[in-house]
Amino acid sequence: MENAVQEIVAKQVLTVAKAVEDKLDEEIHALDRLDLDDLEVLRERRLQQMKKMAEKRNRWISLGHGEYSEIQAEKDFFSVVKASDRVVCHFYRENWPCKVMDKHLSILAKQHIETRFVKINAEKAPYLAEKLRIVVLPTLALIKNAKVDNYLVGFDELGGTDEFNTEELEERLAKADVIIFEGESSKFLSKSKAQAQSNKSVRQSSNPDSSDSE
Repeated sequence: MENAVQEIVAKQVLTVAKAVEDKLDEEIHALDRLDLDDLEVLRERRLQQMKKMAEKRNRWISLGHGEYSEIQAEKDFFSVVKASDRVVCHFYRENWPCKVMDKHLSILAKQHIETRFVKINAEKAPYLAEKLRIVVLPTLALIKNAKVDNYLVGFDELGGTDEFNTEELEERLAKADVIIFEGESSKFLSKSKAQAQSNKSVRQSSNPDSSDSE
């Protein structure tokens, strides 16, 4: 019985290996069949992709991407989130935890030009704070396509300390798909996507003492 099982497993392994080998052979033959015209088509396609990316970058920069800026008036929040596909908005007050968050967001704003990074004083935006249920500060509202898709509340998801590094915050934002991340930590993203979906409904605790300090 044991020999029969081993034989079945061996056959399955060989079948998979043969399928992989056939796929590789097919891709190699496809490359071999490319002529100069095909290469020119690929080159033109690549140039068009580069052109579109350059146009995107120029548009992003014109909208304020690439820098970490403050929304001065509450009403301007809506025009900001409508103009960009991805926005990270830091609801803050003048305290130490929010200054720590400012430092990291300033770095990420320069690294992730595809996303708009902004902040707004929660005490001067009472309507937004109430509507979005902002209780603990700092809170990051992670916005996609003009809708708040997720929240990062305080430092609980960053180790519960203000000594977290920028990469940890970057990973958290990437898990929420609010930035495009291609760094080493991207290996964590696939297994975290399901968790990110289940965390979409996470809202602030009724206890305001988590990270907010005078």
